[in-house]
Amino acid sequence: MHTAKKKNILRRVFNRLLHTLARNLPGAMTVRPFLHRLRGVKIGKWVWIGDDVYLENEYPELVEIQEGAVLSIRAMVIAHTRGQGNVIIERRACVGPGAVVICTSGRTLRIGEGAVISTGSIVTISVLPRIVIAPPRSIPVARASIPFGLATSMEEFIGGLEPLRKHKPSGSSIHPERS
Repeated sequence: MHTAKKKNILRRVFNRLLHTLARNLPGAMTVRPFLHRLRGVKIGKWVWIGDDVYLENEYPELVEIQEGAVLSIRAMVIAHTRGQGNVIIERRACVGPGAVVICTSGRTLRIGEGAVISTGSIVTISVLPRIVIAPPRSIPVARASIPFGLATSMEEFIGGLEPLRKHKPSGSSIHPERS
């Protein structure tokens, strides 16, 4: 595991400036990877980095993105929480829109070759090659009897929510009755 050393203030400011530019400038396969390389991120060939992607701000050298990987719009890769870890996104892996990859202190988190982290997923442990990770599906939980518009307070909206009943599917039982 790579141990990052304390950076001086000028380097930290420079990294943040490059990071801001990389998040906002065009050039998913050219400008953005180039700027992140200048920050210290290890990036292979043919990497695609979408708009507003957040790549480890404080310790960019803890992140490696291998050849042909894709980081979609607003994906986040964080390589330190209460200490430094390492994140390796292997060849042809895909981190989907709004997905978050977070590594904890002292660990290496790998997104395996060809793995797909789908929209809105949160990943805190390594993912095997060619595995698809998806969050739980969104399900209806309430009916809004008061629309949540500009003229509605949060209290009014919450007070007007009617929970939906959970229906047990017919014929489903852990222990069916015996005749």
